[in-house]
Amino acid sequence: MRGAGKWMRRTCVIGGLILAAFLLDTPAVLAGPGEDGVAAYNRGDYVPAMRLFRPLAEAGNSKAQSAVGVMYRKGQGVAKSSVRALMWFSLAAKRGDARGKAELREVSDSMTPAEISHAQEMMQACETSNYRACEY
Repeated sequence: MRGAGKWMRRTCVIGGLILAAFLLDTPAVLAGPGEDGVAAYNRGDYVPAMRLFRPLAEAGNSKAQSAVGVMYRKGQGVAKSSVRALMWFSLAAKRGDARGKAELREVSDSMTPAEISHAQEMMQACETSNYRACEY
């Protein structure tokens, strides 16, 4: 008898979740932080976009790393910094992100060798610490 009660509760919970999904039926229900970040960025809400992208970037998401790099390069929601932009583009490019690779080449063309070296040191420290010691 005890097993039947547990089964009944589980069935009710699953049914309730399915019902909630149908009732809410909005794209936001299925959207994750990446999609929410893109939506915020496209609206020009750069600070919330950065708050959404940064944890994804720190988790190794190359698309989010490129987005963070773009925002540092343009000074959107953060202080403009070519060094920090290069750091994030380097991380994204290392993971095979095409946009990161293209942005990396473009931003590095306008930087001094010392700035590039500093960005590479930051990237190394960031990766070595598993994203706990990243300079922002």
